[in-house]
Amino acid sequence: MSRPPVRTASAGAVYFSLLGPLTARIGGRELPLGPRKQRLVLATLLARPNTPVPVDVLTDVVWPDDPPRTARKNLQVYVSAARALLGTAGDGGRERVVHGCGGYLLRIAEGELDTLRFGSLARAGRAAAERGDPAGAARLLREALDLWEGPPLNDLRDSAGVAEEADRLEARCLTVYEDWAETEIELGRPAVAVDGLRDLVERHPMRERLRAAWMNSLHQSGRQAEALAVYDDYRQLMARELGLEPSPAMAALYRSMLGRGREARRPAAVRERPGPVALPAGNAAFAGRRDELRDVLDVLGGEQGRVMVVSGPVGAGKSALAVRAAHLLADRFPDGRVQVHVRREDGTARGRAEILAELGRLCGAAEAAPAPESGQPSGPPATVDALADAWQAWQARRRALVVLDDVPDEASVRGVLPRSGACSVLVTARGQLPGLAPVHRIALPPLADGEALELLGKLIGAGRLRTDPRAALRIVRACGGLPLAVEVSGMRLAVLRHLPLAEYADRLDDPSGALDELVAGDVSVRRRIASGWQDLAEGDRRALARLAGLAEDGGFTLDRATEALGCGDRAAIRAVESLIGAGAVTSPAGEVTAHAALYEVPRLLGLFAREQAAREAEGIPGVPEAVERPGAPEAEKRPGVPEAATALVAG
Repeated sequence: MSRPPVRTASAGAVYFSLLGPLTARIGGRELPLGPRKQRLVLATLLARPNTPVPVDVLTDVVWPDDPPRTARKNLQVYVSAARALLGTAGDGGRERVVHGCGGYLLRIAEGELDTLRFGSLARAGRAAAERGDPAGAARLLREALDLWEGPPLNDLRDSAGVAEEADRLEARCLTVYEDWAETEIELGRPAVAVDGLRDLVERHPMRERLRAAWMNSLHQSGRQAEALAVYDDYRQLMARELGLEPSPAMAALYRSMLGRGREARRPAAVRERPGPVALPAGNAAFAGRRDELRDVLDVLGGEQGRVMVVSGPVGAGKSALAVRAAHLLADRFPDGRVQVHVRREDGTARGRAEILAELGRLCGAAEAAPAPESGQPSGPPATVDALADAWQAWQARRRALVVLDDVPDEASVRGVLPRSGACSVLVTARGQLPGLAPVHRIALPPLADGEALELLGKLIGAGRLRTDPRAALRIVRACGGLPLAVEVSGMRLAVLRHLPLAEYADRLDDPSGALDELVAGDVSVRRRIASGWQDLAEGDRRALARLAGLAEDGGFTLDRATEALGCGDRAAIRAVESLIGAGAVTSPAGEVTAHAALYEVPRLLGLFAREQAAREAEGIPGVPEAVERPGAPEAEKRPGVPEAATALVAG
C-alpha cells in the first residue's frame, strides 16, 4: 500500500510510522534514525506514546540477555541523540522526550504518529457504524487501513520486546480490517474485500473472524464452492491443531450457505448475539490503564479460550478494567458475556455451588445438569459435582466470556474455569492466586501521574484542574495512584466546590488525617482497605504493620525488613514474598535478587497498617473504626455497601 498524505500535520512537522518499518519524515524527507539500538529505544517510546516507559523496559528491549554495566548511561546517550534529531514538540516548544519518575516519555500529537491516527480513524468508523452509517464507517475504516503498510516494525522484530509491541499493533490492524470487510459485505460490495482477506487468512489461519469474513465475501460474490471449501479447510485445521470444532457461530454461517442463495449477511459472530449479557454499565470516569486494557484484549480476543488473572490491591481498578474489556470484546464472544461476584456483600467467599448455580441460571447451563444416578446419595457434594459437570459441558460447546470478580482464593474457582473449548474467563483478585496455572497474569500498578490526573479531571472538570495543576498533582500522589482514592477525592471535590485544591492536598499530605479525608457519602477508602486487611493472614498483618513503618521514605530493602521483623534472612524473604502474593507489597518489575530489590507498601495501605499497629499498642481491638463504629448508619457497618457503590472503580 502507498502512504497517503498526512493531512493533520503541518508541512514542517515530523511524522513517525510504526505500521511497517520504523520511519520518521519531515516535509516528505526521511530522517536517519541512527544505529539499531537507538532505533529500538525510539520504537519502544513510540509504541507507548505520551506514556512513561520505565528504564527497565527499555533496557530489556535493547539488551534482552545480558545488559552491560553502562546500560543506563548508554540509554541516556540514545535518548539524547533522539532529542537532538527530533527537536521539540509542537505545543509551546516543550522538550519532546522527557524523563520523570516513571521513565522516559515521548510527547507526540495524533497527526505526528500513524498509530494514533489509525486509532482515531478506527474509533470514528465504529461510531459511524453504531449510528447506522455503514458507508461512512467503511470510508473511515478504509482510511485507517491505508496507513497499514505491512507487519508493524518489521525491521526490528528480532528484539523480543519490540516484537511483542508489534504483535499488539498488528492485532489491532487485523480487527479493523475485519470491521471494514464486514461493513463492505453489508453494503453489498463483497468483491472489494476478497483478495485482501485471502492474504490475511494465509498469514493468520486460526483467526476465525477473518475466515468468516472471507467465506462471506466469496459467498456474496457468487463463489459458493470456494466459500464452503474455506470452512472445510478451517474445520480440518482446528481438528488437527487443537482437537476442536469451529465455533457454533461459524458452523451456523456454513449451514446458511449450503442451501441459500446470495444474501447480504454479516458473520453470525458479529450480527447475532444470542448469548446472555449480564454486565454492569461501563464507568464514564474510567481513565488510564491503556497498556493493561490492550493486553487483556489481545489475550482474550484470540480464537482459543484463555484464563486471565488481573490482580491488585483493594481499589486498584480491577473490576473497572474487567468490565470495560468485556464490553469491548462483544463481537468475540457471541455466546454470552457475564459477570459473577465471588464474594458476598459482607466480604466472605461464596461457595462453589452458589457460583455455579448463578452461572447456570445466567447462561442456561443448569438445564444440562445430569440427573443423579440411581442409588447415588443426595446432598451438597453431588449437587456441586452435577453443577460443575453441566457448566463444563456448556463451556465446551460455547464461546463466551465470564468475569469472576473479586476472587478470594484458588479454591473458589476450581471446577469453574474451563477445561476445554473456546470460552474465556477473566478473574479479578486482590492476591495473585499463584495456585492457578496455566493462566495469563496482569498485576495492576498504581496509576501513572498523567492517568490519575485524567481521572481526577473527569470528576472535577478540566478547567478546575488547570487552576492549580501542582496541587492536583499533589492530590493524586497523596492518593498513591490508587484509582479508588483518586475517584473519592474527585467526588468530594465535586461537591466542595469552594475548597481550593491546595488546601485539600495539604489535608491528604498529613498522614494522621489522610484516610479521614477520603470519604464521599457512603464510599470510604478506609473501609475498603479494611476489608482487604481482613483477607490477610494474622502473621501477614503483623509483618505488614512493621514493614509499613519502613515504607514512609519510599521503600525498604530486605536487610531493613529483616531488622524490622526481627528474624533471619530466609524468614524475612518468605514474609515479604507472602505479602507480594497477597498484593500488599509491590516489587520491581524486572528480575533482581531479593537483597538488591526495593520493596514498597502502597501509601494508603501503609497508613492503615500503621493505624492498626498503634491501636494494638494501645490495647484497642483491631477492628477498623470505619467498619464497625457504634451508632454508625447501617450502610456504613456493612463492608459490602462501598463494594456496590464503587464496584467499577475499586476492583
